[in-house]
Amino acid sequence: MSNFYNNPTVGIDVSADFSYVAILAPNGDIYRKAFKIKHDVGGFNHLFKEIKKVEEEFNMKSAIFMESTGVYHLSLFHFLKNNFDNTFVINPLVTNCNKNVDIRKVKNDKKDALSIAKIGKFQNIKLSQGVSLDIFLLRSLVREYYKLTDNASTYKKKLSADLRSIFPNYNTIFSNTTSNSSLSILEAYPTPQDILDAPKNKIIDILVKSSRKGVTWCENKYQQLITVAKEATIIGLPLRGLAVKILSSINILKVIESEIENLLNEIKVLINSENFPKSIKTNIDLIDSIPGIGLLTAITLIAEIGDINGFIKPKRLVAFFGIDSSVNESGKFKGNQNKMSKRGTRIGRRALYAVALASIRKNRNGAAINSVLLDYYQNNLNGKKPKVALGAIMHKIINYIFAVLRTQTPFEIRDPRIHKQMFLENKSINKAA
Repeated sequence: MSNFYNNPTVGIDVSADFSYVAILAPNGDIYRKAFKIKHDVGGFNHLFKEIKKVEEEFNMKSAIFMESTGVYHLSLFHFLKNNFDNTFVINPLVTNCNKNVDIRKVKNDKKDALSIAKIGKFQNIKLSQGVSLDIFLLRSLVREYYKLTDNASTYKKKLSADLRSIFPNYNTIFSNTTSNSSLSILEAYPTPQDILDAPKNKIIDILVKSSRKGVTWCENKYQQLITVAKEATIIGLPLRGLAVKILSSINILKVIESEIENLLNEIKVLINSENFPKSIKTNIDLIDSIPGIGLLTAITLIAEIGDINGFIKPKRLVAFFGIDSSVNESGKFKGNQNKMSKRGTRIGRRALYAVALASIRKNRNGAAINSVLLDYYQNNLNGKKPKVALGAIMHKIINYIFAVLRTQTPFEIRDPRIHKQMFLENKSINKAA
């Protein structure tokens, strides 16, 4: 049963420019049929008066519920939260499962608002009171960073595909086709014939300025360019028009990479500012203390997690990241090939996957980045499929994150046997006390 079973409840179905609101009386009857409010000062004040009216009539606080809709609900949510204590956001997965429980198929905003009010009043579901504005801003910047890196990756692939058509084997010259040296050459001479027609000294000058390497290296690269360009005039597609596309991809890549750099600087300025909460800074440092996690990844994880107090135990955090196993059972049948649910934060899961890969590697000097996880991966998970094994490593890392954030102490690598002994000793001491 919901904690607000005996309270008047308000259900809000949020859209981009307006919302529908339904109000239930404490006994569950419809107190106010669904009505429309605009997302402006007049609309918000009208809703405020309607909620105050029901609270004064029944002499009790109301509970307000709305569905998380990305950004559309944020202004209304923060307005109501500043004026009413019991203002909550419901996960769309919950509302989607409950909105149409009638036999007749009906779907409209008025019915959805009433359905949300009933869910909040009668069902004991997990509720959220949103995130702090600082976490919201950090999360927005971090997600924009990942979006830009994905866009950059897309244009890198386009550039590579075009080069394979017009300039075969160009990828064998530079270890990274989108390095400064490579892009500088392509920007000046985008086709094989342009390379062959260009003066040697100009190509050498471009390589020297962009690579900051010796003349010998530049001479070798020039000879490779000439060799590959001659072959490309024979085996490549004679489509000079692709040069326009190549130059377009290079220009867009430069703009995106400039924006990525600006975004990273803005994230650093935000975190280092005096107005940024110290508790969030501390949590970033705590996660950064875990081997395999860098500063940007730590920032990403904190931005996605928000307040750790919203998670009672590690399993809740596992589900939040969407790496919990889905369940497929019916009667005597129990599925044994269940995949990750992937219902949680996509960006957080992406960062966690990168941490798992880093945690089972070794440094250049041969030392393990995380000796405990590497040993666990090589011995305990030996024979498992690679993705299954990495999923288990991700579970372990979440346990680390939960532990350091809950105890507010930096991570410390311990042998599992020693850690188990310490746990049992502490448990016996607590029982004796």
